Amino acid sequence: MSSENLPTSPEHKPRVAVVFGGRSSEHAISVVTAGAVLRAIDRDVYDVLPIGITTDGRWALTADEPERMAIAGGTLPSVGDLAESTEGSVVLSVDPANREVVYSEPGSVPKALGDVDVVFPVLHGPYGEDGTLQGLLELSGVPYVGAGVLSSAVGQDKEYMKRIFTSFGLPVGPYEVIRPREWEQDPSAARKRIADFAAEHGWPLFVKPARAGSSMGISKVDGFEDLDEAVEEARRHDPKVIVESLLTGREIECGVLEFEDGPRASVPAWIPPVTAHDFYDFEAKYGAESASGVVPAPITPEQTAEVQRLAIAAFEAAACEGLVRADFFLTDEGEFVINEINTMPGFTPISMYPRMWQESGVDYPELIDRLIQAALRRPTGLR
Repeated sequence: MSSENLPTSPEHKPRVAVVFGGRSSEHAISVVTAGAVLRAIDRDVYDVLPIGITTDGRWALTADEPERMAIAGGTLPSVGDLAESTEGSVVLSVDPANREVVYSEPGSVPKALGDVDVVFPVLHGPYGEDGTLQGLLELSGVPYVGAGVLSSAVGQDKEYMKRIFTSFGLPVGPYEVIRPREWEQDPSAARKRIADFAAEHGWPLFVKPARAGSSMGISKVDGFEDLDEAVEEARRHDPKVIVESLLTGREIECGVLEFEDGPRASVPAWIPPVTAHDFYDFEAKYGAESASGVVPAPITPEQTAEVQRLAIAAFEAAACEGLVRADFFLTDEGEFVINEINTMPGFTPISMYPRMWQESGVDYPELIDRLIQAALRRPTGLR
């Protein structure tokens, strides 16, 4: 790769490294999200450096070509297809006094790409959204968009997320956790616990990877005979599995965004059922017949105020920063139950988080700008 093809950093512009892809099963959705973010960043205000992480963990210098980052004809994009080289790698210094990014290829002299002022990590799932990347950035002393180490980890792990919400008095639904050692060493005991859970709360159950998103690996289980297959499907994404009872009602989402005076909540959205799907699975979210959320949600002003209050309370309970999408069920009894939060929700063209803020008066470019500016205001380290 010749030096003339390397990005340069104009003076007086904050340099934003958009980091995407990653090793999780949500790799492709992260690439799609990055494409939308790259299109939205104001290039008159910011210098942009796209950095993709391949599925095997290599940090690659990628083309700044958002049009290649979309789902096209059912084909999911990947960092491997966007990388400038099959061997070259990008390295971020872990010296807090040095924010320089270096690009190297085997047999070539490493090339400096300049300093990075802030990282916009649009990774989803483990090895990116779960606190691991955030820890690296803390060591490097580089500000970054979104939640810190602890809140990222909490936001990724559905078990501990629910435990924290419960401790803060937030309403959560019934659940059971199957840990890796239990399923591997004593599956009969695990099955019995799930059977007891079903006897108390009824079928169907939802079997999920405890630390995955984008509805990856989730199964709706209508009876005990389908349980093992569902657990194994969830374990393809995460060895720890969470089992949840069915909550009847409407799915309501609400966005939280950090402003100068603190977090604010967006107007909520309603995710209507997709008739071709049993639940809001991956295909319903991103496929050809994806669900189209209704913004604002058709709920009462009192319900809107309540879900906004709960969304901010969840943001604060998990010590989040920057942004969160909080997902709820509005039960048939009229009560809100929090399902989960996403500390780095999707920013694809059909994603609900930017749509909710658009309806709340914050358009896409302003949303991106506010997130970057919030990150630049925050120090790294303890805060």
